[in-house]
Amino acid sequence: MSIIYETKGRAREYFELAANLYSGCDHGCVYCYAADVTRKPRDEFARPQARLNVVTDIEKDAKRMNNQGDDRHVLLCFTTDPYQRLEKEMKITRRAIEALHRYGIPVAILTKAPTLATRDFELLGPADAFGVTLTFLDPKRSLSWEPRADLPMKRIQALKEANKRGIPTWVSLEPVIDPTETFLLIEATAGYVDHYKVGPLNYKNKLPTQYQVNGVDWKNFGQNVSMLLNSMDVSYYLKKDLARYMGQEEGIRKGDFSKWI
Repeated sequence: MSIIYETKGRAREYFELAANLYSGCDHGCVYCYAADVTRKPRDEFARPQARLNVVTDIEKDAKRMNNQGDDRHVLLCFTTDPYQRLEKEMKITRRAIEALHRYGIPVAILTKAPTLATRDFELLGPADAFGVTLTFLDPKRSLSWEPRADLPMKRIQALKEANKRGIPTWVSLEPVIDPTETFLLIEATAGYVDHYKVGPLNYKNKLPTQYQVNGVDWKNFGQNVSMLLNSMDVSYYLKKDLARYMGQEEGIRKGDFSKWI
């Protein structure tokens, strides 16, 4: 069974290849779309499990890619977090990184659990990429929206550590829920993040009543966030859903996208 797959749609704006090592996620994020995408009830999705034979299968995929001369990054993960609580004992993500590296395949990590992820920094190098999702700088709001994920300052500290080690770093500023918080996050991470991806809050109609978000001027936000990132002279990508508010049909890019799509 193939674990590494070609992404489509919104996922394609992250990386061309991805692998979901776990089924489900225990972070409990209010805005999570992945339960719907994977067609699981939210309570079942909140009880993650390791995918059967996942490390064996990812090694087969890595060998195939190597034979085909395909050295694109593999994103770990898209519909789950590679650093579930299960990962502490199972070490599936760690073994997957090792398997991919054996065949010269670089990895891109995206997590909200960097406390555990830093354990594997010794495996990552300049060809890889370490990223975190950031939605709020305010820890109370982060806990409300992402109750079982690591707090934002822990995620930011992990970015600093990765940058110090020479590991390329990136941040997914998606979903943007409160633009003011997004600007604060950019300022808090400036200087040790190599790339930002920015996207608005989608699936708003599925949010519980107490989490409804209204009144965001997305065109104004897009213009202001691009001005800020331009002033920092940093690589970034404004996703299509945000760019369309600004009158653009395609996402807005700046910088070297050889690693970042």
